[in-house]
Amino acid sequence: MASFHLCTAAHSLLKSYRHRAVLKTAQGLRVLELRNMYLCTSIAVHNSMEEILRKTVAPLPTYEMRDKSPPPPESNSLEFMHFYKSLEKEQKLEFLQKLSYDFGVDHRWASDLAAKLLDTQGREVATILQVEDRLRYSLTPRYRQLLSHISKVQGGVKFLVDFRADLIEIKISDSPHMRDLNSTLKSLLSEWFSVGLLRLERITWQSPCEILQKISQYEAVHPVRNWTDIKRRVGLYRRCYAFTHASMPGEPLVVLHVALTEDISNNIQGIVREFSTLDADEDVNKINAAIFYSISSTQAGLQGVELGNYLIKRVVRELQSEFPHMAQFSSLSPIPGFSLWLQGALGQHKKEGRAIELLSEQEWREVEDVTGAVPGTPALEALRRLISTSEWIRSDRLVRALEPALMRLCAWYLYGEKRRGYALNPVANFHLQNGATMWRLNWQADTSPRGMANSCGIMVNYRYFLQETSTNSAAYLQNKVIKASEQVMGLVSQFQKNSKL
Repeated sequence: MASFHLCTAAHSLLKSYRHRAVLKTAQGLRVLELRNMYLCTSIAVHNSMEEILRKTVAPLPTYEMRDKSPPPPESNSLEFMHFYKSLEKEQKLEFLQKLSYDFGVDHRWASDLAAKLLDTQGREVATILQVEDRLRYSLTPRYRQLLSHISKVQGGVKFLVDFRADLIEIKISDSPHMRDLNSTLKSLLSEWFSVGLLRLERITWQSPCEILQKISQYEAVHPVRNWTDIKRRVGLYRRCYAFTHASMPGEPLVVLHVALTEDISNNIQGIVREFSTLDADEDVNKINAAIFYSISSTQAGLQGVELGNYLIKRVVRELQSEFPHMAQFSSLSPIPGFSLWLQGALGQHKKEGRAIELLSEQEWREVEDVTGAVPGTPALEALRRLISTSEWIRSDRLVRALEPALMRLCAWYLYGEKRRGYALNPVANFHLQNGATMWRLNWQADTSPRGMANSCGIMVNYRYFLQETSTNSAAYLQNKVIKASEQVMGLVSQFQKNSKL
């Protein structure tokens, strides 16, 4: 009997093994089939790329025919656009690599002309200039003509803006050909989006719903919570302006939010979260200052194309026209990166055994008393935890104790930390390039979770003294000199004294 059961079990087990083997074989065949399908698809896409590029990227006309060659049919540009949009992300990378490598500058032709230019030195000026012109023309990438033709078809400019956004998203630093494609496209976009071709629009509650929705979606500094919030931001004592372009109708390119106030604001809560008014109309007597509290570029593909600087200048002229008595213009700016820099500084000072320099003895005692940490490394780690979690904001004692330390550290971060001689902080660099003065640091100016996480709640005013902006901008761009107020310089001096710099 036992033998019968054992035999039955053996048959069942064998059947199970066979079933599993069949399933495994079927799964293996399916995987192989999928791999073959993927390989065939990849080859087909690859061949399609070759074909579409050969068809749409025309050879560069000879120098003599450069102004006489007929333009390619519009269908070429449309076909290129349609094909590119159909590609997956990895396929786009391959496509961009092919375009930049195989359809760029003819280096042999350019080298021959460069050698010829050297040979012409000492000859007539007209001959030299003609060879220089030929050389300049030979340095034109083949794909530049295609990009120019795409800009002329409907939706072409928007396509090229998004096309460059894809280029920027890909890490192109390792590919000189991709960098050259990006540089060429940026140069073209800078021409097409020059300030003379841009239109300044004031956004109000009566603006089209689609525009208001995009303004809300694009707000990168202080997120819009709901329709009531956006209504307030375009309502009384508020202004919202945007640059638009005829080739991208209904698409704001860069957006500036302005608060009209009695004095220069020192916190964002009163502007975007707690603001309310009983006034039915704006009281001009309550409007003495314009606070630029948010500026957002909406198109990643326009990175590096100067728009924000010109928008601020145009808005200042608009406001001066509307309020001739207005004399105070200032930003109320976030300080992204300060908390991250501070954590790095604490870690570096710990490594070098110099952590005690960052805070005074009294400040360290406060940290030790509140956290229960012993002096030295434990107190430093406790401070790092407090800053990373923003827990210290709940303790009035810590808020008072940390204010002087964090304010002077932040002042040094903005004023003293540099990249190639210019301000490390990107927002500071933007306003200083525009000629603003680093005017005032504001404690507990943004107590939102985002504000605490980014900059320990500190914000800064960059003030625009209109008579000084040109001088300040030149001093910063040419000599890397930062114009700062007494408050900021006082905090910087305190940091230097504490850190023995």
